[in-house]
Amino acid sequence: MSLAWISKLALAAGLLTSPTIGWAQSVNISYLTHWSPETVALLDAAAKDYAKINPDVTVAVRAVPFGDLLTTLRSQGGSSDGPTIGGIYDLWLPELARDKLVAPAPDTVAGEVRSAWPAGVVSAASVGGTLYGIPNEIDVYALNYNKELFKQAGITAAPKTWSELKDAAQKLTRKDAGQQGFGMINSWAAGVVHPFASLLASNGGELVKDGKPVLDSPQAGETFQLYEDLIKSGASDPAMATADANTTGPFLDSFVSGKTGMIIMANWWESALKSGMGDKFSNIATAPIPVGPSGDKPHSISYSWMAVVNANAGEAEQKAAWDFLVWLNSPKSGKNGASAMSDILMSMGILPTRTSDIEAHKDKLGSEFLSGYVSVLADAKPFPVVPGGQEFSESLQQTLEALQYGQLSAKDAQANAQADAVSILERAAK
Repeated sequence: MSLAWISKLALAAGLLTSPTIGWAQSVNISYLTHWSPETVALLDAAAKDYAKINPDVTVAVRAVPFGDLLTTLRSQGGSSDGPTIGGIYDLWLPELARDKLVAPAPDTVAGEVRSAWPAGVVSAASVGGTLYGIPNEIDVYALNYNKELFKQAGITAAPKTWSELKDAAQKLTRKDAGQQGFGMINSWAAGVVHPFASLLASNGGELVKDGKPVLDSPQAGETFQLYEDLIKSGASDPAMATADANTTGPFLDSFVSGKTGMIIMANWWESALKSGMGDKFSNIATAPIPVGPSGDKPHSISYSWMAVVNANAGEAEQKAAWDFLVWLNSPKSGKNGASAMSDILMSMGILPTRTSDIEAHKDKLGSEFLSGYVSVLADAKPFPVVPGGQEFSESLQQTLEALQYGQLSAKDAQANAQADAVSILERAAK
């Protein structure tokens, strides 16, 4: 499998080094994440490895559901007793930085990050040119499809256009067997919005341009209409769409059990698929997002995550937090030249972003499943990171869900989405 995209990302291969620090007294820091218990155990093991070389520092790992992560950071971030480190979705950074809940990275850390990570990833971890954390993962979207169901329906190749997508979805739909052709998501903002945004980008459109929403464009209108067509034709059943950030619920169950022919989903759910499907995981293949009538080529939406430090933590705690994060993301902490953070990410099928980690994991990144995601990275479009971004996503989620359930037409959904987005982003920008 080709990994030519590595050369596009590899701006530099600088290495972070964690200097030996003498602690005047024992320091206790905490790391807040939304990961599953199995993944938390891996992070906890890495923290224990760090403690072996820094016996005066204790790192406690705790997790909350994804839906509670931002509210927990906001409610506790203003206190010195709040989480010292938080794993955050980059969409949240502008407001957390504005409210002084996250600390700027020290100059030495910022300089090393800029030399060891791709510029686009560094930019997503920055506000106004100031870096606020250490990036760790990037996620993109691709079409996932069940090869066995394709064979049964007489479909020989993944759809490349929206016309082919609708045709395949119809062939894959068997109402008598409870089988839908194309699965959408509801009940989870990112899960609803990101596939829509990827289809929009693959139709030549955007969610936001120059800080202003552009959901009133012809390209957006065609994307809303695609959703209405799939729903009205019966190829997508909203009753099979409920999910959350751990992809539990009917959405996952339907795909795992062979009741959904195609979905658009991110690379990070590889572990959930493998766990749910076992040997049948080999039936799953990936392909680029189908291109719309106004599009030029497939364009996935991309988004990234990062680790930030509580600006209200004590000086010793902040110093220890940055030192731990530097070590966690350095080639010295993991296996075979990879960082411990990247080893944790790869256990979930998540793409790491550090240049040296990409090289260290190139064999796994060339697997049949992940290579489909790797192939779309070069043409991915970053999800807009703007003040009010989370509220904007949740509002668009509600509109798309109303469209799924037949409560709005495509035309009305487009008008509502644009009006709400204008109000939200204008208010957040003040």
